[in-house]
Amino acid sequence: MTVEAKICGVATPEALAAAVEGGAQFVGFVFYPPSPRHLALETARGLALATAAGVQKVGLFVDAADAEMAAVCEAVPLDLLQLHGEETPARVAAVRARFGLPVMKAIRLGAAEDVAKAAAYSDVADRLLFDARGPAGSLPGGRGQAFEWKWLLGHDGPLPWMLSGGLNASNVAMAVRQSGARAVDVSSGVEDKPGHKDPKRIAEFLSALAAL
Repeated sequence: MTVEAKICGVATPEALAAAVEGGAQFVGFVFYPPSPRHLALETARGLALATAAGVQKVGLFVDAADAEMAAVCEAVPLDLLQLHGEETPARVAAVRARFGLPVMKAIRLGAAEDVAKAAAYSDVADRLLFDARGPAGSLPGGRGQAFEWKWLLGHDGPLPWMLSGGLNASNVAMAVRQSGARAVDVSSGVEDKPGHKDPKRIAEFLSALAAL
């Protein structure tokens, strides 16, 4: 079974090389100042330009204003915009129209019934990402927190989706089996400290996926 992978929070040439060489289909660049993975525009541009053809470059934003997103999109060649905040369906549609790029909307899950929230985005997003909902005041992603993967088993919405939250090389195979995911997203699970990707852990994660 082929399961696509996104390595999110890439911030160094070494992490980018490990992701690409390991077969990741997506690499994520974070544009959210409170995150330890936040990138300066110049750094992000350099990494994006160095990304091999065929690997999608994803820009992650959290409830960002148009001006902030425009500055990033003008400087950094992106293929996909990831909205990881509380963006409404109307906001997702507006971003998609304004920037002319596909949009992936994150749906944060705290209970099984939260999966139903995805339906509101069916006509305005191109992809979905399911992540764990953290406690109030916590970062919206990259916390290493998982949810019950079985909540997604059998999810048959019209949009392709990724599984995120608490994944690492040792549990990703189980997560895929329990959720039915055909694409996964990892960030803190391949770090040796917050915000720093470990090329060895990236390689191990992608090898575990390739073995499925």
